[in-house]
Amino acid sequence: MSTEKTAWDVGVTNKARKNKDSLPPEIELAFMALFKALQQDGPIQPRRRNFGKLEGKKDTWHCHLNSGRPTYVVVWKVLNKQEKLMEILYVGTHENAPY
Repeated sequence: MSTEKTAWDVGVTNKARKNKDSLPPEIELAFMALFKALQQDGPIQPRRRNFGKLEGKKDTWHCHLNSGRPTYVVVWKVLNKQEKLMEILYVGTHENAPY
């Protein structure tokens, strides 16, 4: 019997993928670290900066990738808990975040 966790399948919307490609290098590294953490540990990331569930949005969370200005954020949503599917909806500056 294995104690290894089953990985989550994490997709990225086309808009989020385009935004990711224009991130500053240090922010892109932080995004990739979050992406790997989401794959390994799932949607709940309490150690992430300003992590929280978005009010009024089912199974949707966000966190900050940095502090200071501009602040970059990531928003993701669980699509199917049983199949362990989630999707990153947004990555970019806090000012343009969809919440």
